[in-house]
Amino acid sequence: MKMSMTRKQWYLSGFVAFTCLAATAAIAGPIENYAPVTQQRLENPEPGNWMLYRRTYDGQGYSPLDQITADNVKNLTPVWTFATGVVEGHEAPPIVNNGVMFVATPMGQVIAINAKTGDEYWRYKRQLPDDLFQLHPTSRGVGLWEDKLYLATTDDHVVALDAKTGKVVWDTKVQDYKKGQYMTLMPLIVDGKVIVGGSGGEFGVRGYVAAYDAKDGKELWRTYTIPGEGEPGHDTWQGDDWKNGGGSAWMTGNYDKDTKTVYWGVGNAAPWPGEMHPGDNLYTSSVLALDPNNGKIKTYHQYHQNDSWDWDEVEAPMLIDLQRDGRNIKSLVHPGRDAIFWVLERTPTKINYVAGWPFVATDVWKGIDAESGKPIVDPDHKPVVGKRVEFCPSLWGGKDWPSAAYSQKTGLVYVPANENFCGGFTGEKVPLKPGELWLGTKPEDIGLKAKPGADHFGELQAWDPATGKKVWQHNFPKSQLFGSVTATAGDLIFAGGTNDRNFRAFNAKTGELLWEQKTNSGIMGMPVSYEIDGTQYIAIQSGWGVDAQRIQDALVTNNIGIEANVPQGGVVWVFALKK
Repeated sequence: MKMSMTRKQWYLSGFVAFTCLAATAAIAGPIENYAPVTQQRLENPEPGNWMLYRRTYDGQGYSPLDQITADNVKNLTPVWTFATGVVEGHEAPPIVNNGVMFVATPMGQVIAINAKTGDEYWRYKRQLPDDLFQLHPTSRGVGLWEDKLYLATTDDHVVALDAKTGKVVWDTKVQDYKKGQYMTLMPLIVDGKVIVGGSGGEFGVRGYVAAYDAKDGKELWRTYTIPGEGEPGHDTWQGDDWKNGGGSAWMTGNYDKDTKTVYWGVGNAAPWPGEMHPGDNLYTSSVLALDPNNGKIKTYHQYHQNDSWDWDEVEAPMLIDLQRDGRNIKSLVHPGRDAIFWVLERTPTKINYVAGWPFVATDVWKGIDAESGKPIVDPDHKPVVGKRVEFCPSLWGGKDWPSAAYSQKTGLVYVPANENFCGGFTGEKVPLKPGELWLGTKPEDIGLKAKPGADHFGELQAWDPATGKKVWQHNFPKSQLFGSVTATAGDLIFAGGTNDRNFRAFNAKTGELLWEQKTNSGIMGMPVSYEIDGTQYIAIQSGWGVDAQRIQDALVTNNIGIEANVPQGGVVWVFALKK
């Protein structure tokens, strides 16, 4: 279940970090010759930099660097490490701009580091309120624009920092954290607009996506993910259900620079049992196509209607140009939390359903309507009030927020999936109290279990989105897989995500495990690749916590009996080939 350490507990727990190299402590001095970030650079990033959440606006998580290959990755070795000084889940990619690395961590911290040497330039640490209850105390990174950084905070502010010094330039309140509103995402920057979305669906909030002026923090527009009275889609709600209907937008969107469209994922409806909010419940469990200039909804696709399983679909779909069924398709590809691998077509005015298939076993869907793209629900596995209902996969789904990747060399999509996990709960009507969890069930009633006879749980899968065929699969017998994956032009797939603390490299064509390195903690974060002075580096944050730890406690240890002591504590690891 989604519970969290309090701030006081963090301080009392202390911090222990293991590194095989000494963590750097030297101060690198002032940042000189910082390269301002422009729209042109974001749209056409240099191969050696990683300046967006998934490196490029299309969200593919692909690096064109190819110095490190399937033939020589066995020679990959740590070159420096850096302890962040805090615990809990470290989920942000290290962001690199011309030799400067920016690392966001839990506790509202940003560290600027020399990406070649590991020396610290500066450190910003936000003073968080003592009464802040952080359901997901993490950060997924900082956005870059001109000479500033932008951080979305768990006490629901957007903060602009001077990239050279770390000093606060402006600080804008977005919502009220005391009502359960908070943010964990990396802001998306488009044409000087800082675009964010809020978390808090489990608190009965009304989700939104909002944009702020990068210069002064002024709010430019706000689009609610649940339409209000008189807006298209409002009729998919009954009564006042829309006012507290969830629909959080807590992951970074992707951007089509040709059509100037932002694609943003939207979370589940609240509370969980669908009969407590009858109707399709637009735009929950959907992808929205937004105009970044004014926030207008151009079109949408709802992955599944009347969500009852806590299946957020907040990871934005990847933008991939496919050859499928004899025609070119500008696609949106999304391996969903609802266990369906979605292939959609993006057009200027509409998102069309193309294909969908289960990538892990599910008993919730009987199929997908070929015309509408709506999944057909098996009512026996849809939670209701007053009766316990079981379903597969579990509430963490076939794939949670950790990102899939697409290789432009192989044409394959690589999915960090979880198989053989099931769940269930009894729906219960409870009154909404601002700032308190509002799930529609008792937290202690949520059951997680493994399928009888299951011989593995995590799966790294490779799919051909043009044909719908699985090309290879690597199984993890004793662990979930809860970490993002990254593809490189060296025919490699990098991934952490397991309870054994290993960071791994796989052959992108065959799935063969080629290299692994034990780290200080478990890895939830996103691997990145960058280049300085002709050397290619691979970087990752190791730091276990949040949902990966909750899965470990609730299912892998307590239910299956697989013990795994995964120590917490954040460390940035950077690797290169032995010289």
